[in-house]
Amino acid sequence: MKQIITILFLLIYLFSTDLTAQEGLFKDGNTFTKQDTLRGSITPERIWWDLKYYHLDVAVDPQQKFIKGENTIQYEVLKSSNILQIDLQSPLKITKIIQDDKELEFSSEGYAHYIRLQKKQLKGNTNAITVFYEGHPKEAKNAPWDGGFSWKKDKNGKDFVATSCQGLGASVWWPNKDHMYDEVDSMAISIKVPKGLVGVANGRLRKIDEHKDDSKTYHWFVSNPINNYGVNVNIGDYVQFSEKYDGEGGKLDMDYYVLKDNMEKAQIHFKDAPRTIEALEHWFGKYPFYEDSFKLVEVPYLGMEHQSSVTYGNQYVKGYAGRDLSQTGWGLKFDFIIVHESGHEWFANSITNKDIADMWVHESFTSYSESLFLEYYYGKKAGEDYVIGTRALIANDKPIIGVYNVNSEGSGDMYFKGANMLHTIRTIIDDDTKWRAILRGLNETFFHKTVTTKEIEEYINQKSGIDFSKVFDQYLRTIDIPVFDYKIEQGKLKYKWTNVIKGFTMPIALKINTKEVLLYPSDSWQEMKLSTGKSSVIEINRNFYVKKAEE
Repeated sequence: MKQIITILFLLIYLFSTDLTAQEGLFKDGNTFTKQDTLRGSITPERIWWDLKYYHLDVAVDPQQKFIKGENTIQYEVLKSSNILQIDLQSPLKITKIIQDDKELEFSSEGYAHYIRLQKKQLKGNTNAITVFYEGHPKEAKNAPWDGGFSWKKDKNGKDFVATSCQGLGASVWWPNKDHMYDEVDSMAISIKVPKGLVGVANGRLRKIDEHKDDSKTYHWFVSNPINNYGVNVNIGDYVQFSEKYDGEGGKLDMDYYVLKDNMEKAQIHFKDAPRTIEALEHWFGKYPFYEDSFKLVEVPYLGMEHQSSVTYGNQYVKGYAGRDLSQTGWGLKFDFIIVHESGHEWFANSITNKDIADMWVHESFTSYSESLFLEYYYGKKAGEDYVIGTRALIANDKPIIGVYNVNSEGSGDMYFKGANMLHTIRTIIDDDTKWRAILRGLNETFFHKTVTTKEIEEYINQKSGIDFSKVFDQYLRTIDIPVFDYKIEQGKLKYKWTNVIKGFTMPIALKINTKEVLLYPSDSWQEMKLSTGKSSVIEINRNFYVKKAEE
């Protein structure tokens, strides 16, 4: 009878919950379900409690592709409630949930699991639950884009295992509060692995427990806030080497975990790692996680920005799997995965979007970090050549910003179009000292914080002294690239912006014949007098991501 009453209570509660998006069709043509809302919004069952600490303790069996473990979740009560949402994706199953040695009842709606707490949740109190789970987790089909567990073998036939879960959600392999807005303050990660293998996760290794069956448990600890998708587990026949980098925050421990057969080549190739930290500290400020060290960890997929545990699978070649994404030659001067994924330590891991719709904050700044790396070592023109060269990869298929509250990413143009938008903004500011101060200031102001697009926009507007609101609207919220439309009549240049939103007034630098001119077009015709007796050749400064109308 007690179970029937509990089930009825939870059914009534779930159907009466106020959801931010019901099942249906959004105006941009995307279809979202109630499950998307439960995953992507700050639900009433999430908002009343604040994450403080996780201890994820998981045993991994590569032979059976099976995991079993528990996660202790410590939280502070912000507002009294007794229904708490935890997320875990099938086919994994929760076996039991404990608070204060008492087993709790819960109900599930897809990947959202609603726990009915027996203990009175008093505002200001810190409580904990432990969620036990097990099963065969989703296997990644094309990691890291289609994530989950990658169950591979190295060339010696030993197990080579890794997780990746951006977008898909960390709940694909462990139970947690799976929303970007609330980062846990600190975290312990314990990985039990079979004989002959090494388990590597985020943060610092605290100890290794050896068991009678020759398996081992590796205990890692993250002392800084961490987003869920930044948590990872990597298992392989690893060997380790390390160095210390003398950086802005002192001595930074840099550790490298690679497959045994790759030690020699890694010791040479990973010299790009301290070079990357040097360049990005110059532009962005100190590396955000000195307390947790910096690691590169070899994995059986291309790579990912896991916090203080950057995963690497670029096969020890320069470029993006040996390819120059810019087609300029500059892309082969560095290992794309080392530079790009390390750049995410600043933008993604330290500064994190509250909603995945704002993922451009992660990818646009980090894509631009590739150009900044080149500029630091090879000069400003090299950086310009690179970012301009990536324009060929822009699709302009849909807006960069996704749909809010339904776990929806925007266009993949958040990488190269986003980087070119930032480069255009930098060109308009026309003060490299100020631009660098803005990048470093972002990392000081939003250090270890979750942010919205609005906060980033307002910061850049304020610190630059220029209102870029319409520029952000144009490049982030539409697929239209501004067109500089002009005509020459009776010795006058007539010009305006077309293919733009109403009120778009971005300045543009031109060269008219040999004379450099800065104009302030709007969406209405303006004119200026040209020098007489000369033919007029109009050349737009290449650093602006715009198009020129045909004469």
